Amino acid sequence: MAVAGPLSRLRGWGGVAAMALACVLTAAFALLPLHHVSEGPSGTGSQGVADARQALAPAAPACDDAQPDASLDARNIDDGPKIEEIRDRTDKPKNKLVVGIDQNSYLWGYRNPNNGNLEGFDIDLANAIAKAIFGTYTDDNGDEKVNIVFRAVPTNQRIPMIKSGQVDMIVRTMTISCKRKADVAFSTAYFATGQQVLAPDNSKITGFDASLEGKKLCVAAGSTAQGALEDKDYGADKPLVVPNQLDCLVRLQLGEVDGVVTDSALAAGQAAQDPTVELKGDPLATEYYGIAMSKDPKAEDLVRRVNYELDQWRKDPAGWKKSYTKWLAVPLGDPDAKAKPPVPNYSD
Repeated sequence: MAVAGPLSRLRGWGGVAAMALACVLTAAFALLPLHHVSEGPSGTGSQGVADARQALAPAAPACDDAQPDASLDARNIDDGPKIEEIRDRTDKPKNKLVVGIDQNSYLWGYRNPNNGNLEGFDIDLANAIAKAIFGTYTDDNGDEKVNIVFRAVPTNQRIPMIKSGQVDMIVRTMTISCKRKADVAFSTAYFATGQQVLAPDNSKITGFDASLEGKKLCVAAGSTAQGALEDKDYGADKPLVVPNQLDCLVRLQLGEVDGVVTDSALAAGQAAQDPTVELKGDPLATEYYGIAMSKDPKAEDLVRRVNYELDQWRKDPAGWKKSYTKWLAVPLGDPDAKAKPPVPNYSD
C-alpha cells in the first residue's frame, strides 16, 4: 500500500528508528522549553474586551454522554478576553498561539527527520487556526511564518498543560469525552475515529473479543484506549502503560506485547510505518477528536473563534480535504479521499 506524505519510504524498523531519532533531536529545534505558567486574570480591561465578554452566552450545559462532541456555538470573535490576553501577554510569546502537539505520531504530528519540520494533519490544522486568528510575520530570511509556537506534550500531560496555562490549546489526536470535559473545554469535532487493536499480521488476535484473553497489550497513559481496556479487557493481561503511542509500536516490534490498543486513525499511521502489523476487527463506538482549551469562562471567546475557524477549514477545499488527502486517505483505506469531516454539533 502506498503511503501519503514525504516519508513513504520509512517503513518497519527504519521508520520507527527515524521517529525515535526525531524525538531525540527535539532539543535541536525551536520547541519552547516546558515551564510552569501560573494562571492569572484574563483580559485587558478595554471596552472591546468588555463588550465581547458580554456577548458570550452562558456556560455550556452539562455534558451528554450521547453527544460529548457538542461545543459552544461558532462566532467570529476577534477581541474577546482570551484572544486579547494572548496578543498582549508578556509571560509567554506575545501574539503567538502556543499549541501542544505530538511530534512522534506519523501522519498526525511528527518531526520529519529529513528536514526537521513538524508535519501532519494536526500540524496543518494548528497552523490554519493560528494564521486565521493571529496572522503571520516575516522572518529574517524574508519568509512568511505563522504566529504559532509548538510544544511537544506527552499523552498523559495534555490536560495538565492546559490547566496550568503552559499551552493555549492541545491539537493532538485528543478524543472528546465527558470525563475530559470536566477539566477542559473542547472545540467541535474535526475527525471521527474509534478504538481498535493493532497486532502482527500473523497474530490470532481478531479484535476486541475473546481472542484477547491472556494477551499482553500496550496503551498510552491517559489515553482513551486505557479507559476502554479498564471498562472491558476480554481476559487480557494487565496492560503495559507507556507515555506515548510510539513507545507501544516499538514494544510490539520487540515482542514485548502482543498488540496495541489505540485510536484507529492513529493505528493507521503506525501500520503505515510497519507493513508487518495490521488493524484487527472493527473499531469500537465512534469517537471524535477535538481541540482542547481552557474551561475558564473568560476563555470562551477562544473556543467560539476556534469553532468558527474549524467551520471555515471544513468548507475550504484547501483545508480539511487537502490535508486529509495528503496525510490520511491512503493509510485509512480511502485512496479516493471520499471521507468528509464530522458535522459540527453545538450546545447553545
